[in-house]
Amino acid sequence: MAVTTMDALDRFPHQNPNPVMRVSRAGHLVYANAASEPIRLALGLEVGDALPADLLADLWRQALDDGAAVEVTHEHRTYTLLPVYVADLDFLNVYGTDVTGEKVVARFPDQNPNPVFRVDYEGRLLYANLASQPVVEAHAMEVGRDLPADIRTRLLAAADLEPPPTIDIRADHRTFAFRPVRIPEFDFINVYGTDITAEKAIDRFPGGNPNPVLRVSREGELLYSNDASAHIVAALGLGIGGPIPADLFGAIGDRLAGRASEAIEVPADDRVYEIKPVIIPEFGFINLYGTDVTAVRQLAAAHRENERLLLNILPPPIAARLLRGEKVIADRFDEVTLLFADIVDFTVMSSRLEARQVVELLNEIFNISDRLADDFGLEKIKTIGDAYMVVGGLPETVADHAERIADMALALSDELLTLPNIAGEPLRCRMGIHLGPAVAGVIGSKKFIYDVWGDTVNTASRMESHGVPGRVQVTAPVFRRLEGAFAFERRGVIEVKGKGPMETWFLLGRR
Repeated sequence: MAVTTMDALDRFPHQNPNPVMRVSRAGHLVYANAASEPIRLALGLEVGDALPADLLADLWRQALDDGAAVEVTHEHRTYTLLPVYVADLDFLNVYGTDVTGEKVVARFPDQNPNPVFRVDYEGRLLYANLASQPVVEAHAMEVGRDLPADIRTRLLAAADLEPPPTIDIRADHRTFAFRPVRIPEFDFINVYGTDITAEKAIDRFPGGNPNPVLRVSREGELLYSNDASAHIVAALGLGIGGPIPADLFGAIGDRLAGRASEAIEVPADDRVYEIKPVIIPEFGFINLYGTDVTAVRQLAAAHRENERLLLNILPPPIAARLLRGEKVIADRFDEVTLLFADIVDFTVMSSRLEARQVVELLNEIFNISDRLADDFGLEKIKTIGDAYMVVGGLPETVADHAERIADMALALSDELLTLPNIAGEPLRCRMGIHLGPAVAGVIGSKKFIYDVWGDTVNTASRMESHGVPGRVQVTAPVFRRLEGAFAFERRGVIEVKGKGPMETWFLLGRR
């Protein structure tokens, strides 16, 4: 009997460097060596405590059946517990082995057919298997160096989540989904990849897409079209296996090659579609994604028409301010130059003409005036009957506004003399010019008008009404501004209604 006891004790050396414990038939821990402390802590046991019922059942079952090991994990370490029944003493000897390293290696097989690489917690590449080489080469990764900043940031952020999500990384024409998994036992991260190229290609071409989608070969042959593209297919006369129009295929090639950037538009019945080509290199074809932009184009056309009408009655800078939503437009200008022009005896002349002739004559005169205003960079303000009002120096200030007005006045006088004498007498214009401060702005909410107010306006109008047929009368400020560049004839002092005596000059021409 003594020999049997010694044999049993020899099978349980106190100095064993691996975890060794003894469990009684009743399920109590009756002995544990020092190396088994991590396992005891994981199970929350002290010598004398009863083992958890499920673990005890597993140990006895494995010991009496096939002797397989039971796994126990504690603080990132993994142990296998091999129970051995000591029949002569009726207890279990439980031998522990630390298999943490084996587990880690099992989670990182070098022969894995999928991309796998390892990084430290700072994002430095520690290892990459053969299958990951396309990604490694595409992004110039090197063992021992940091991953590219974008990949490193996304991987480390994903590794902090539970469960960690995948991140997509492109390599040439392939796409891989990588999932980072922290291995706290060794303070690194294993990154497991899966090739999802085909998945991505299918995602980019969903058969149930509610928008038009077509597939074209690199040679321009239609390979596929979804139901939503029926209008486009019909309008272009397309058929599966047939060519798409050469001009459309050329436009697609230009967009894909970067030779053109504007959208490709395809009209179909009463609809307009915008086509975006996307090459799918994984399968060597081109997807064409269509968007119905009919409403957008109609809205843009209405906007352009509104803008055109607005520009017919307002200066472009003022129209732009209104379109931006500015409610009140009023500006003060230190100095502008105003020209009033009026057809002499037009009332008498018009009484001898038919209504249509009166309108045609005025239209021709004002068309000439409008053209000259544009030529000299001036702003037409309005017409009042047969009178024409134009201003220089607004809405955008220019230094030579007085010279421009003078040049227009002279040009207008010359052109009016060339008009056919439909009324039986020559057309003569009476004009007046003055310069000074003024206020300009937009009035009206339904019928906009851009107008100018102030004493400068009144004085310019008086120069025209108190002028001489066929001549351009100017005030002293205009004379002083232009006398170096233009020739004048002094008229002298005249009595001006509402202004009193004023000295005036006639503009003759440029020196």
